[in-house]
Amino acid sequence: MISVEESIATALLFSWVIFVATVLTRGLYRWMKNRGVEHNVAVYYNRKVIHMLAGGLCAAIVPFVFKTSFFPFVMAMLLAVFIYTPHKLGKIMYWFQTEDNMYEVSFCIMWGIVISLGWLLSGGNFLFGILPVLFMSVGDAVTGIVRNLLYRKRTKSWWGNLAMALFSIFLGTILGFAGIFAGAAASVVEHFEFHPIDDNVTVPLISFAILILAKLYAPWLLTL
Repeated sequence: MISVEESIATALLFSWVIFVATVLTRGLYRWMKNRGVEHNVAVYYNRKVIHMLAGGLCAAIVPFVFKTSFFPFVMAMLLAVFIYTPHKLGKIMYWFQTEDNMYEVSFCIMWGIVISLGWLLSGGNFLFGILPVLFMSVGDAVTGIVRNLLYRKRTKSWWGNLAMALFSIFLGTILGFAGIFAGAAASVVEHFEFHPIDDNVTVPLISFAILILAKLYAPWLLTL
């Protein structure tokens, strides 16, 4: 049965993400440009803002308003289409998108898949999908912001990964030792690139696999 409350919550979250992607970060881009921030730096900051305020915030809200993963999955796929369309039409949203990659599309897809698989394979516990998504959304944003501050360009740096690890390991304590290990693994994996697969795929998948394997074969490593 379709829940009216969940339908409303989905509409509100969807609208919030659209607002962040099309209004908030566009205004932030102009603000940064007016203060002499280079285009590529402003774009990179905006991508991380969307990571946190759209992907991270929505993921944190999911367990409190949804009973199943159906609506979060549908919302993520619709957002993936919305984000992909400007690339298809050749009219990217220049304040956060780039022509050389579509990593933000894989972000949306993985957000929906991992949260849904986490809920399904854990028997209804959203945390198994939410934590990997938060590693991807907030943890990756932390490392990106640190790198941008240090180098003012998109690059990999262990300093950024250390910042990500501090956040992800702390967050991982919610699920015990397995969560801590998953957070640490996500922080290390983020440092490496496996083209054409980007870290929006590897980070949540590796950490999710660790949590599910722990549930199946080493439940004593989990705090539930």
